[in-house]
Amino acid sequence: MEWLSESLQHDFMRRVLVGGALIGFTNGFLGAFVVLRRLALMADSLSHSLLPGLALGVMLFGLAPAGLFVGALVAALFVALGAQLLARSSRLKEDTALGILYTVAFSLGVVMISFVKVRVSLMHYLFGNILALSNTDLWLAYVISLVVVPLLAALQRPLLLTLFDPTVALSQGIRVNALNLILMLCLVLTMIASLQAVGVILLLGLLIAPAATIYLLCDSYPAMLWGGGFLGMFGSCVGLLIADRFDLPSGACIVLVLGACFFLAYLFSPRYGLIRRWRRPRHFHEESLARWQSEHHHD
Repeated sequence: MEWLSESLQHDFMRRVLVGGALIGFTNGFLGAFVVLRRLALMADSLSHSLLPGLALGVMLFGLAPAGLFVGALVAALFVALGAQLLARSSRLKEDTALGILYTVAFSLGVVMISFVKVRVSLMHYLFGNILALSNTDLWLAYVISLVVVPLLAALQRPLLLTLFDPTVALSQGIRVNALNLILMLCLVLTMIASLQAVGVILLLGLLIAPAATIYLLCDSYPAMLWGGGFLGMFGSCVGLLIADRFDLPSGACIVLVLGACFFLAYLFSPRYGLIRRWRRPRHFHEESLARWQSEHHHD
């Protein structure tokens, strides 16, 4: 464990671990709403649509964090709202409109990056590099986490009702559209804070893998929120340490750790695991049916 103590002696590594923990927890916490609401396509679309906003921010303001933040925010909201507008004004469904807009936006971002005068690596934005996390990036992650997590925790009950039965929520005076807008804004802000860690390509894995893992382990709504948050934090920190130890891409290591946790839950979950279902004793009716089919086959 000498390498671990040596790594923690460096200021940049301690800063990276704190940033990874913040980003991982916020994504895992928010991911519960994405999984329950089935917003994975929306989240993937928004993550890819950040690229042209980042490219525009670099072209106008250089590498200033404020310019990158505003550019990414505007691009994501443009795609999200544009998809709704297309769906309402044409025969297209919202998922089709999202698919068109985000692929066009992503392609536009790739082209725009090639015209940026500042030397910027496209791979940096696609796959992230949290080992280069700056103090400004850390403060951005801290502020966004401080806004998103308490806000969603305070709104978890109306959000839960909105997720499962919007009609009942409306009848009880809950502003469903306002809650959906808040959830979308939280999603975009969290993605912007996570770009440095995993980039636009791998962002979806960090967002939904922790919540999906907890979803396989239990039926508790609070457990999905807080358990997903702590699992996201755990996966981020372990992935970062592995990346530092073996000189591997940090974003990929984070997602691989979370992916390993997911597949372990898929196999060994005490209630919903694949092995549990294989070993489940058959019901009396199933045994009777199998016996009848066997006898009928011999006849």
